[in-house]
Amino acid sequence: MTTTTQVKHEVKDLSLATQGKQRIEWAGREMPVLREIQERFAKEKPLAGVRLVACCHITTETAHLAIAIKNAGADAVLIASNPLSTQDDVAASLVADYGIPVFAFRGEDSATYQRHLQIALDHRPNIIVDDGSDVVATLIQERQHQIPDLIGTTEETTTGIVRLQAMLKDGVLTFPAMNVNDADTKHFFDNRYGTGQSTLDGIIRATNILLAGKMIVVAGYGWCGKGTAQRARGMGANVIVTEIDPIKALEAVMDGFRVLPMAIAAPQGDIFITVTGNKHVIRGEHFELMKDGAIVCNSGHFDIEIDLKALGGMTNEIKTVRPFTQEYKLTSGKSVVVLGEGRLVNLAAAEGHPSAVMDMSFANQALACEYLVKNKGKLAPGLHSIPAEVDAEIARLKLQAMGIAVDSLTAEQIEYTNSWTSGT
Repeated sequence: MTTTTQVKHEVKDLSLATQGKQRIEWAGREMPVLREIQERFAKEKPLAGVRLVACCHITTETAHLAIAIKNAGADAVLIASNPLSTQDDVAASLVADYGIPVFAFRGEDSATYQRHLQIALDHRPNIIVDDGSDVVATLIQERQHQIPDLIGTTEETTTGIVRLQAMLKDGVLTFPAMNVNDADTKHFFDNRYGTGQSTLDGIIRATNILLAGKMIVVAGYGWCGKGTAQRARGMGANVIVTEIDPIKALEAVMDGFRVLPMAIAAPQGDIFITVTGNKHVIRGEHFELMKDGAIVCNSGHFDIEIDLKALGGMTNEIKTVRPFTQEYKLTSGKSVVVLGEGRLVNLAAAEGHPSAVMDMSFANQALACEYLVKNKGKLAPGLHSIPAEVDAEIARLKLQAMGIAVDSLTAEQIEYTNSWTSGT
């Protein structure tokens, strides 16, 4: 692709582009489904003339979604969904090598993030690809006059879907929103296998500690919590799960985990991982009960799952002891170690989900954008699921790329499944 640096951008250093391009290409080796979509989009241009804003983690995997969107003919702008997840070399390569406007750099402060949100909305998007629904929420709160420009939005995360459901309940979601998060080929794989592996990867990179024999407390037993708990057990850790949902708690028990309230788990844990999408899951009263040197991190969404303000109020000194690792010296004499400033540890201290699982997540995102355009004016306001046939096609393409075949129903079996007259 022709190299250009003429597009508007705000990235850390364009000289990092060569390294970024190498890593983008490496990730692409594990993303055959999205590659096939990229090739089709380049021929068909299904998003031609569409102004698109993507608020995502700027990683090697996201780069392939951005390339697919550009191949489709969209006029796209990318901003970061998390200040600590941006890979600066990837951002540089997207600008310099692919001509995609990116406004993101690692470590941007809250004011910069808000400014980038405004830059994104200045693009007057027809489609928003969101991760946490910040762009959509800002549009509704501050730019009502732009809503008529919007064909729809797609949402990547559980947290974002919860916010969209709240918007729908309040009557302010007046446009279609595609629930990418709940596609089977997204949450079964991305949330369970991606979050599970990458969370432990982030903890190990940040601390270099042995997980075997440790007591790990996982707050939340949704798909992300399931994957995290299972992978922690696979590394030899003892795992406690905390939950508020009795059904999920029962499931955790039946999966062989101890289930305790956080107040009971707090004195027992060596490592605490929040994966709830809620706020203040670990609070001041829990820090007081923890062992000296307990490690706390978040792999849910925003940095509010751990109440760092409360922790700071109990602290005499905060010291960075390793990259992405801060030790809070408590007035009681104990210490609590916080990873990645309470932000997503798998992105702050590691590289996020493996590209093989993001292949399916971002295939869903790309096809959701295409679906919105194809059905412009036909979809009612509110949340819409990814069509089952799209989900199944992504799974089929993934299996095909892995060299795995599945059976098909025979004519007799099809007749049987469609009949009510045949019994035992």
